[in-house]
Amino acid sequence: MGDPLFWLVFFSAALALNLSPGPDLLYVLSRTFSGGRRIGVIAACGVCSGALVHVLFAALGISAILATSALAFTLVKYVGAAYLLYLGIQALRSAGSGAALEFKAGPRTTAWRAYRQGVLVDLLNPKAAIFFMAFLPQFVRPEHGAVPLQLLLLGVLVVLVAIIVECGLVLLAARARTALRNNRTLSQWLDRVLGSILIGLGIRLGLSERV
Repeated sequence: MGDPLFWLVFFSAALALNLSPGPDLLYVLSRTFSGGRRIGVIAACGVCSGALVHVLFAALGISAILATSALAFTLVKYVGAAYLLYLGIQALRSAGSGAALEFKAGPRTTAWRAYRQGVLVDLLNPKAAIFFMAFLPQFVRPEHGAVPLQLLLLGVLVVLVAIIVECGLVLLAARARTALRNNRTLSQWLDRVLGSILIGLGIRLGLSERV
């Protein structure tokens, strides 16, 4: 694994994949807009903590169950879809209230709640488990040692890329959030858009098939 080209390809792929919009990233951005930079960073840490669990499962081979068992995949898929729908509906119901409440009663989402939800958003996405099972083995080299340890190392590196990317986007979103402080109409529409996207992702996850 000392080949510079190997790492260039690996980190380029990891960066591109982490920049792709999905439930994790949209959840982090929604929490940033509603609760600010601190809540956004904590939400990102929650998402990445869930990803680390998937990495561990991939290294141990447990994620293969989701890839091969239709029942396990379907159960996790529907629970995850229902959770995304719940978050989307909550965003729609509270549209525009985040900016108004922030200066009177503090963030509407606690740090622990943002972290916990971030973990669940990632854990309840069977596609995330299958992603690690499909992506990481492409970079495993049997001659470089135990395969589970390689999977674990590569998975942790993907998550490190994810936390850097997501925290960078949180900082950008937090700066843009200042434009919402005195614009209730814009805040309402932002919550509606984010809520609709989360609902759409929930529906998409519910209709998805194993690949």
